[in-house]
Amino acid sequence: MATEENKALARRAWEALDNPDLIDEVYSSDVVWHEPDRDIHGTEEAKQFVSLYKTAFPDLNTTVEDVIADGDKVATRVTLRGTHQGETEEFGPPTGRPVEAKGVTISRIEGGEIVEDWDYYDNLSLLQQLGRAPEQ
Repeated sequence: MATEENKALARRAWEALDNPDLIDEVYSSDVVWHEPDRDIHGTEEAKQFVSLYKTAFPDLNTTVEDVIADGDKVATRVTLRGTHQGETEEFGPPTGRPVEAKGVTISRIEGGEIVEDWDYYDNLSLLQQLGRAPEQ
């Protein structure tokens, strides 16, 4: 797959926040997402993970700031914004607070599908914005 096609695929993966069915289109069925605190295995777990965030932040949106590709890997730098409106175990009861999180994902692509993601974001900052962790 050409570099530009890989970059387009990685960019499209971020659209799954608004349309989880895209997960089946852009990721292999046995994808692994390496999150800062756990690994997500397969597209079904990935959909559940996205659902958790959309429950807590129903207006969550993503801005893809940069996309850089080399070989079978693509790095995307993103900014996520939303308002904490839904209760989840991870984020607690809704606070009504707006949040902004910045992160980087490195995706490995094989055969036109993303087979592995490494996600880096500042979860502590997110919890601080929600008042769930002390400010430093």
